[in-house]
Amino acid sequence: MRALINQPDLLFLDEPTSGLDPVHAKKLKQLILNKKAEGKTILITTHHMQTAEEICDRVAFIVDGRVALIDSPRALKVQKGKRHVKVEYRSRRQLETAQFDLDQIGSSPEFLNLIKEHPVETIHSQEASLEDIFIDVTGRRLS
Repeated sequence: MRALINQPDLLFLDEPTSGLDPVHAKKLKQLILNKKAEGKTILITTHHMQTAEEICDRVAFIVDGRVALIDSPRALKVQKGKRHVKVEYRSRRQLETAQFDLDQIGSSPEFLNLIKEHPVETIHSQEASLEDIFIDVTGRRLS
């Protein structure tokens, strides 16, 4: 990248992974993370929420020229998510799904019984994705 030739302390990147295959996008993201670890400040514009989540300390959603929301990706996902856990498990060879409230899950007899009695395939918290947050904050909907 020519932008790195003079070793800048501040770097502006516009859609840095756009048009790259997954291997080269990963290499570029690692380069960005290395520069960040060196103490460089990097401002990125992107519509690719996974990229933002992987490399950004903070994200800002801009609506009509104004910052509508700004925080760390993790904080936003936790704040905007649901406090539930979704469990996929096998019962009589059928894939079943159950949902449990995250608060006090360790003392939930139903949850504890399920994980003792059935083979669990996946457990997922229900935090919001940055994509969901973007859609909510901007008021734009998928067509």
